[in-house]
Amino acid sequence: MTLITDNEALAAFCGRMRAERFVAIDTEFMRDRTYYPKLCLVQVAGENEAVAIDPLAPGLDLAPLLEVLADEAVLKVMHAARQDLEIFFHLGRLPRPFFDTQVAAMVCGFGEEVAYDTLVGKLAGAQLDKSSRFTDWSRRPLSAAQIHYALGDVTHLRVIYQKLAARLDQAGRASWVAEELEALLDPGLYTLPPEEAWRRLKLRSRDARFIAIVQALAAWREREAQRRDLPRARVVRDDLLLEVAANRPQSVEELRALERVNLDRDSVAGVVAAVRSAMALPKGELPAVPEQVVLPRGIGPTVDLLRVLLKHRSEESDVAQRLLASTADLEAIAVDDDADVPALHGWRREIFGEDALGLKAGRLALAVRDRKPVVIRLEAPP
Repeated sequence: MTLITDNEALAAFCGRMRAERFVAIDTEFMRDRTYYPKLCLVQVAGENEAVAIDPLAPGLDLAPLLEVLADEAVLKVMHAARQDLEIFFHLGRLPRPFFDTQVAAMVCGFGEEVAYDTLVGKLAGAQLDKSSRFTDWSRRPLSAAQIHYALGDVTHLRVIYQKLAARLDQAGRASWVAEELEALLDPGLYTLPPEEAWRRLKLRSRDARFIAIVQALAAWREREAQRRDLPRARVVRDDLLLEVAANRPQSVEELRALERVNLDRDSVAGVVAAVRSAMALPKGELPAVPEQVVLPRGIGPTVDLLRVLLKHRSEESDVAQRLLASTADLEAIAVDDDADVPALHGWRREIFGEDALGLKAGRLALAVRDRKPVVIRLEAPP
């Protein structure tokens, strides 16, 4: 098993990969003790070779790998790529073009967020070694068993990609996947401005001053977590942040009086400063309270009917429900025929959206035949 730990070997390997039509890529990382994911291993496979690259090796420069990621003549194939893309984004390079086999599988009849080992069994006819699944990838040296396990995440990926790509071409659905993958290359997915960090929290209060304090505290915590490269919860947990916001302490003494809140000196000062800044905001500068979305009375049965139709069209078309429409989409369609939701645009409208509007208008009905739901298209509304 090949483990690359020096620049000469990495440059030579990446040079060969830039002559490939596609390469399979996976990463191993740790982030339980850091804010940013700590890259511990990169696995790359071309048509005839597969290697593991050790980014923790002293003096190793990943520039040749980043050049492969940027080479638009080489397709980068990954599975469930969201976290891998985040890592590459923070290294300074999102891969273009790329292909996500999990997304492709969702439009090829494999269901919701299909696991890699499932595709390995069904498409590659193999079985994954799971012995090192919970290993600490930051520890060195890596054993031969660990490297063998890691390379299994890219060697089978080559076969999976080729079979899924063939299915997509045959079904005329390659453009559907391309649309989903382009959305994953939005840099905004991989960076969180501190001022927006409060949106991660579940707020029950509609008090504008409370929301302002939460915004200030969440922004302070995000900056601290980034600066210290610590998980947010290591700075202050969500529940404690909300407890501080509810109590509004404007002095060190008031903050320390909160029994459950135990912070270091620098954090205490930052928290108090954040609360004071929010309390000092004039009433006219307080954040707007988000409007509560209240569905019209009696709309629930319509949403339920649309949900049944969605499941039916998902199974009939072999496309995962999650890709076709969300619950929010269904609720919006139930209220408004012109709702600006993904389910009423593009290929989703063709598979589901048009029928959803037809169901609302009485142009089609749902029935059960031979214990299976069927769609009955009507010439005119009853």
